[in-house]
Amino acid sequence: MRRSDGGARPGTPRGVSSALVVAVARTVPWRAVGAGAVVGLLVAGLPRLLSGTLEAWLGLALIRAAALVFALGLTFLLDDPARELTTPVPTRRWVRTGLRVALVVPVAALWWTVALILLPASARPPVGAVTLEAAATAALALAAAAVAVRFTDEPRPGPSVAAGLLTLALLAPHLLPTRWDLFVLVGDPGWDAAHVRWAVVLVGAVLLGAACAVEPLRGLRSRRVP
Repeated sequence: MRRSDGGARPGTPRGVSSALVVAVARTVPWRAVGAGAVVGLLVAGLPRLLSGTLEAWLGLALIRAAALVFALGLTFLLDDPARELTTPVPTRRWVRTGLRVALVVPVAALWWTVALILLPASARPPVGAVTLEAAATAALALAAAAVAVRFTDEPRPGPSVAAGLLTLALLAPHLLPTRWDLFVLVGDPGWDAAHVRWAVVLVGAVLLGAACAVEPLRGLRSRRVP
């Protein structure tokens, strides 16, 4: 007799149930993510409160700052005070992590759309390029959180990861060599080359996050021993 779920086993995407989605959604730190979203929108909408014409360089700086603030909220996404209880469940870590990310992706897309709309059109940088920057920044935040979850026992690594990401964001413009510069202005000759580098950062962050979302081999072996 065939199984109604098509033979899907726990730990596989086809075995994800609505109950699991609800359970994971309840553990997502929505307050931290929401705080980053709200503050980011305030940064992006700041020009609406000011009189006068906004210069292009300032618009670019504000939308980059908004993306960073939202990414700081995302560093808390993998925080789970009950990690020691959820580690031995049949559902694999990469499924639980993937669900958390999947739940936040629509929110992030909506947030980014609103942030771009809030920024005056006269000072809005090329949408495709800054969207790539924002995606890379968010992916880097999630990858850093995944690394912290993978290699530490801290149930709430979000604060330390956020502090590290903020420090990196503040120091990177001053420490990166000119040929690797990421934070160039619109119209700069290195604009296109810089966004090739942003694409590399995005791909690298996604691969790192995916690698760290896999269950540790030692943990799998310890479960099979009993």
